[in-house]
Amino acid sequence: MVNLLLCGCTGKMGAAVRGFVKERADCQIVAGVDLAGGTLEFPVYKEITQVTEKVDVLIDFSHPSALSPILDYCRTHPGTAAVLCTTGYDLEQAEQVKSSAQELPIFYSRNMSLGINLLMELAKTAETVLGTSFDVEIVEAHHNQKIDAPSGTALMLADAVNEARQGSMKYTYDRHSQRKKREIPELGIHSIRGGTIVGEHQVIFAGRHEVITLAHSAQSKELFAAGAVNAAVFMAGRGPGLYDMSHLVQNGKEG
Repeated sequence: MVNLLLCGCTGKMGAAVRGFVKERADCQIVAGVDLAGGTLEFPVYKEITQVTEKVDVLIDFSHPSALSPILDYCRTHPGTAAVLCTTGYDLEQAEQVKSSAQELPIFYSRNMSLGINLLMELAKTAETVLGTSFDVEIVEAHHNQKIDAPSGTALMLADAVNEARQGSMKYTYDRHSQRKKREIPELGIHSIRGGTIVGEHQVIFAGRHEVITLAHSAQSKELFAAGAVNAAVFMAGRGPGLYDMSHLVQNGKEG
C-alpha cells in the first residue's frame, strides 16, 4: 500500500485525485495540504511542515509557490518521492526541479495525460518529416478559471516541435503589436480562456495549399487525476532522478 500526501487537496484537481484513489486498492491518501484548510476523510494541514504521517509519495496539484517547501519536505523525509503536476513554473523553478532530481526522486510532467504525450511524439515526427516548408502554430483552450497562459502543455508541445528543428524556432505569443509577415523560425502559441473547457490543444502545420492538424481534447479532469495517481504508484521506492510520462509508458510495456 502506497501512502500518499496530496497537496492542493481541496481544489478541483484534488477532488478528482481523491475520487480516483478511492477506487484503487494499491494506494491511500494519508494526509493533505491546502491553504484553504478544511475537513476531509484524512487530516488536512495548512503547511506541509505540519504533516506527521508516514508518506511514500507526494502528489502536488497546488500552486507554483509551493515548490520550494515541497522539495524541502522531500529532503527532510528521505525516500519520499514527489509527483509534480502543478503548471506555471518559471524558468528558475524548472531549473530547481531539474537540479533537485539529482538527490530526490521526482516525477514531473506538464501534462499527466497519456494522449497528450502521444500527441507530443506525433508532433515531433510531423516536424521531422515536414520541416521548414510548413509553418507551425499551437492553439490551446482552457476554462475561464485557469491562471497561467500559455498552458504548460502548449509549451511542452512547442518544445517538442522545436527539438525536432534543432532548437532553431522562436516562440511568438502575440502578433497584435507586430505589422510584418510571419518569419520561418516562428512558432506561434495562442491561448483561449472560456467557460468550462477542460483542455484542448491543437498543433497546426500549415503548408502550401494544405494544412495538417494534430489535436487532443480532454473530456474530464479525471484524466489527469488518473495519470497522477498512476505516476505516484510507479514512483514508490524509486531512487533519485527526474522521471516523466515516458518512464511510466515504458514501465507499462515491460509490465
